[in-house]
Amino acid sequence: MTLKVGEPAPLFELPASDGPVKLSDFRGKNIVLYFYPKDMTPGCTTEACDFRDHHQSFEEVNAVILGVSPDPVSRHEKFIEKHGLPFLLLADEEHEAAEAYDVWKLKKNFGKEYMGVERSTFIIDRDGILVKEFRKVKVQGHVEEALQYIKDNLH
Repeated sequence: MTLKVGEPAPLFELPASDGPVKLSDFRGKNIVLYFYPKDMTPGCTTEACDFRDHHQSFEEVNAVILGVSPDPVSRHEKFIEKHGLPFLLLADEEHEAAEAYDVWKLKKNFGKEYMGVERSTFIIDRDGILVKEFRKVKVQGHVEEALQYIKDNLH
């Protein structure tokens, strides 16, 4: 399956700390679906805290933030508690959502190759249509860029 802007976003159901979450549960809201490699790492913590700090602004444009990584729910709960994150983190341990959104990639770090999540964000409109994708995200300024996109195009 090829992911295309302008087409329905791939649906999935993943566990979160308060039970299973379906992407379709958020129909009627704009969705900021962000995939990140790992809880408690520097880049991922900065990104999560940026989303936290802009959470109110996203709510003002009828947008819900959903973070997805391969970490288990128990690790997500510690991450949420440690940083006061006001949004859901979904556990994609089998990387089914990551594969559906084509962010499960071969990565290289210090000469080692492994499969992992390529930091990416997807904006899905109220009707469940994928309207914007940000791939190979650089954390600095990204949250503001995603928010501005929603303000300019979906508000």
